[in-house]
Amino acid sequence: MATTFHSTRSTTDSLTAKQAIRKGIADDGGLFVSDQLGSTKVEIGDLAGKSYQEIARRVLGALLPDFTAEELGACIDAAYGEQWSDDRITPLKPLGDDFILELFNGPTSAFKDVALQILPRFMARTTPAGGDTDEKIMILTATSGDTGKAALAGFADAPGTAITVFYPEGKVSQVQELQMTTQTGSNVNVAAVEGNFDDAQSAVKRIFGDKELAAKLAGDSHVVLSSANSINVGRLVPQVVYYFSAYAQLLEQQVINVGDEVEFVVPTGNFGDILAGYYAKLLGLPVKHLVVASDKNNVLFDFLTTGTYNRQRPFFQTISPSMDILISSNLERMLYYLSDGDTRLIAMLMNDLKNWGTYEIPEPLLAKIRQLFGCGWADEDQVREMIADCWEKNRYVIDPHTACAYFVAQQMPHDPLTPRVILATASPYKFPRVVNESLGFDANGTDFECMDVLAHETGTTAPAALRGLETADVRFDTVVPIDGMESFVEQAAKAL
Repeated sequence: MATTFHSTRSTTDSLTAKQAIRKGIADDGGLFVSDQLGSTKVEIGDLAGKSYQEIARRVLGALLPDFTAEELGACIDAAYGEQWSDDRITPLKPLGDDFILELFNGPTSAFKDVALQILPRFMARTTPAGGDTDEKIMILTATSGDTGKAALAGFADAPGTAITVFYPEGKVSQVQELQMTTQTGSNVNVAAVEGNFDDAQSAVKRIFGDKELAAKLAGDSHVVLSSANSINVGRLVPQVVYYFSAYAQLLEQQVINVGDEVEFVVPTGNFGDILAGYYAKLLGLPVKHLVVASDKNNVLFDFLTTGTYNRQRPFFQTISPSMDILISSNLERMLYYLSDGDTRLIAMLMNDLKNWGTYEIPEPLLAKIRQLFGCGWADEDQVREMIADCWEKNRYVIDPHTACAYFVAQQMPHDPLTPRVILATASPYKFPRVVNESLGFDANGTDFECMDVLAHETGTTAPAALRGLETADVRFDTVVPIDGMESFVEQAAKAL
């Protein structure tokens, strides 16, 4: 049976994987899902010793069957090559009694690189036969800090594409802002937005749903919009690979035997990173629990403990900015699968969220979710304490997002027979000031001076791309109000 994709909110669409990736989001605002997910299992018996690229071919072949083996091979080879500082791409390292999966060895030092190095390659292979040969895909993305740069790095000067990124003014770190505003490439645009990430993300979703604008962009500029946020299925599925890679490395290190279960503790705001673990489980990976680690914006913790999702709450600007999110988009996909594909329920819940800022799921559905998903959260003081704790105990430096997961892992009862993997989502050098403060090092001066102190005190090395930002030229300094985002997109399209 062919793999097709439709919205989480209705079954009217029937798209191929290529069409779903090109489109990004469904017309009714839902996210693309496939009812065939899990019908093909991924063989795990011979994973030990396989390279990341070999595992990626196997996993992505199961998830995106309308890409040929040659197409996937070309995408994978280009995405996971010299631009990574570790041949294993996502190396697994022991950390006390646990393990840490490093997802930050790519070109922008964040886990988003795993998906955003390959998404432009997928996109380039989605042009429909007989379509408009001049048509360009403009990637439109709101970022809470890391996605923006990883998307810019992936799409800069990629043929047939352009990219526009919005980030919340004053709510990303100095390093994150410079990563975006210094981006090279003739097809890129960046603007700060007056508001927080949720405001920017909601506006981006509205722009995607604007039929008049779509017609205008197509007619005037041959541009169609698509997404590089984890609402795009092509952004989500590459992340499934690193769960299998972690398992392969545990097998290789003889920590487990084939079929043994593993727990994963995942810092997450938009639910994409942890949803990829759920997809891995559906594909046959022996996942015992997936634990959601939140920061002070603990909307997911409250949802997983009460069954009520409520974004009507104070928004906190924290030291883990990429998780400062109150509208967790990918939760919708998880609810779809765990409600056995009840599109009417999902449409109703999302309508409640839009109109009232809250929804409540049926008790049996919550019980089902809690069998697999655990949760916890860390406040600012706990995050700082954990950065210090991890360094003191393990001589390993973690960033503030990873520290949320490290804290939650310490709080959980530990089953000695079940290995536990903490996902490390960003390099500590993206947040050098917070890390230095936490470790009692000098945190005065610029972020770059903080990087140098961190390197000197810990004997680690700052990624060259981050350290080099100090002397890079700033290209973008535009600030737009929320209601000015649409015209910014129009201007960017006209300039192509």
